[in-house]
Amino acid sequence: MIDLTDGREGKLILRFAIPMFIANVFQQLYNIIDSVIVGKFIDKNALAEVGASFPIIYALIALVIGIGSGGTVVISQYFGAKNIDKVKKSIDTIFIFLIIASVLTSILGIIFCEPLFKLLQLPDELIPNASAYLRIYLGGMIVFFGFSGTSSILRGMGDSRTPLMFLIGTTVLNIFLDLLFIIVFEWGIEGAAWATVLSQTVGLIAITVYLHRTHDIMKFRLFSLNFDWSIFKDIVRIGLPTGFQQTFVALGMMALLGIVNTFGTDVIAAYSVAGRIDAMASMPAMAFSAALATFVGQNIGAGKFDRVKKGLIATIKMSTIYCLFITAVAVGLGHYLMMMFTDDANVVSIGYEYLIIVSSFYLLFNMMFMYTGVLRGAGATLIPMFITLISLWIIRIPIAYFLSDHIGESGIWWAIPIAWFVGMIGSYIYYLTGKWKNKGVAKVQTE
Repeated sequence: MIDLTDGREGKLILRFAIPMFIANVFQQLYNIIDSVIVGKFIDKNALAEVGASFPIIYALIALVIGIGSGGTVVISQYFGAKNIDKVKKSIDTIFIFLIIASVLTSILGIIFCEPLFKLLQLPDELIPNASAYLRIYLGGMIVFFGFSGTSSILRGMGDSRTPLMFLIGTTVLNIFLDLLFIIVFEWGIEGAAWATVLSQTVGLIAITVYLHRTHDIMKFRLFSLNFDWSIFKDIVRIGLPTGFQQTFVALGMMALLGIVNTFGTDVIAAYSVAGRIDAMASMPAMAFSAALATFVGQNIGAGKFDRVKKGLIATIKMSTIYCLFITAVAVGLGHYLMMMFTDDANVVSIGYEYLIIVSSFYLLFNMMFMYTGVLRGAGATLIPMFITLISLWIIRIPIAYFLSDHIGESGIWWAIPIAWFVGMIGSYIYYLTGKWKNKGVAKVQTE
């Protein structure tokens, strides 16, 4: 555990962010490895089928993950306030919520996956295999929520290393199972889904056993969990706007995919691959933002508001350096990165165009996430929800539809940084108002 309420702000945030960044990279490797092996050892149709599944997966889990993030904020603030009893009650409440939510998500996704693919105008020949992949993946939601929920709780208490250790292990296992199921057993894209589910299952079991033996606060007690309604109300108050925000993003991804799907298999495959690279490139900003959120949560819980601004400035400086480096890599090596996934020249060309356009504006994305990190750590999640709603549904989707109709698929790519700009400006303005400072739950320390 790391106490983020004392010491040099930048050094603490960097120390906390690096394991989170590495963990996020390995988390993305789940998706990237699936795509690389599917694209190289099956075909571009399979690559498109796997890629088409992820916006639907994200849409189904976004609300739950968003509400769960409210739990991380609550835990970080109580931990900063040194209220361990409340921390334990918060952990129990989050786990009960995640167990129920995972079962409902699996059932809904398995039932409605084919209608969703049809709604998104996925070519008919891709729907059967895409549905088979998605059903297997969704069948493992309980282990996905269990592993990610446990990791988020630990990060809320300042421990970003333990989740990293187990995530690396599950990713290595996922690589092995991908190769075994797809190349040796020839299970097709269903093998990729089984590899992910089984590796996450092993990861959840391993981290649960480890924490039960070594961690007093995180001892596993399935049949003696206590649900605290008052804490759950705080979690929902903080997390529900984030959940809606993530849902808006997920539905926006589906809407964007619906526009992409009208351009055919090559563009779908290119969007799938470039999206994987783009997601990996965004990891530094997301890791710094998450670290900053925990830093802000703990310091607000401890009543140390003066450290929040210092932490923000230090984080912006560090994340900007990483952001510029990532942009240079994406622009300079994007063509070769695309070729890691597929040998199809047209798919590579379309995907590289995406990377050139989008990666040139990563600095906007970075600044947007830094201000959002402060707001989320403070528990001020309602206004960011509306900012996301505006930037996505009033800016990105209409512009993508309009530009793609006039200049082709590149119009979809241009809509992404335009929306980032609007989101960054909105988040910055709300940060300047200072109204986020009184949204916490650990009132004793701040009054």
